[in-house]
Amino acid sequence: MKKQYNNKFVSRLKRDSVAWLLIFPFLFLIFTVLWKPTAQGVIWSFHKMNGYNVGEFIGFENYRVVLHDTGFMTTFMNTLKYVGWSLVIGFFLPIIFAIAINELRYAQGYFKFALYFPVMIPAIANSMLWYYMYYPNANGLLNMFLGVFGLQPMEWLQNGKMTIPLILVSETWHSLGSAMLLYLAALQGVNRELYEAASIDGIGVLKRIWYIGIPQMGSIILLNFVRQIIAVFQILEAPLAMTGGGPRNASVSLGLLGYRYAFQNFKVGNALALNVITFVILVLFTVFYFWIDKRIARDS
Repeated sequence: MKKQYNNKFVSRLKRDSVAWLLIFPFLFLIFTVLWKPTAQGVIWSFHKMNGYNVGEFIGFENYRVVLHDTGFMTTFMNTLKYVGWSLVIGFFLPIIFAIAINELRYAQGYFKFALYFPVMIPAIANSMLWYYMYYPNANGLLNMFLGVFGLQPMEWLQNGKMTIPLILVSETWHSLGSAMLLYLAALQGVNRELYEAASIDGIGVLKRIWYIGIPQMGSIILLNFVRQIIAVFQILEAPLAMTGGGPRNASVSLGLLGYRYAFQNFKVGNALALNVITFVILVLFTVFYFWIDKRIARDS
């Protein structure tokens, strides 16, 4: 029995040898670039870090310092604000644009390219572009526009109540196109005969979208909802480039706080502990994501 099992295993290994050879470089990169640094960071977070050198084991001391930091709860609440505002500002826009483009008979290609074009701009370049649009004096693009109507320049990013929403406007502009294409692909996968039958029955555009289009996007809407929360929870580049966390730490995210720990204050142990805390939170979101994905696949 054992010999038969070994022969079966060897024959299967030979059959899949080409596939394993093709996938091995990818697995090697995943291990060296993702898995190993992640595991190493978790282990080092329980040690005293002398700069970037590992010192003695100190247990949960780094975690205690981070959680008792006076700025931690403020930063955590800021991160939740980022997630909330991203859903308000940027979650429904790709759906609306996808529906609108799908209803067009002409120039679909132009609008798809126009909306996807900002995605090709590097993240830092996008943040700097919007930074100068929000520039507080009369030379800022938005303030120049206000000046045309005789209005005084506004301090856009310098207003703590407006900073996070304004940052999320720039991030939405940058990422809207990729989400829009996913929704549009789902809509264009619908059998056109359903739309034609609805038109013959006298069903209007809005009802056609509600009863045919939206249900076809339902699974992608749910999955993108979780994916957007995970992505925005890790926001770093935009507040770093546009505000540096200001004014008065009103736009500091968990990612930016970790950056400060590691590269400004050189408290690497604290940075690793904060990253592990963020990692655990994102793992919970990811488990929820796969749970939704599994239920959708089972029900479809």
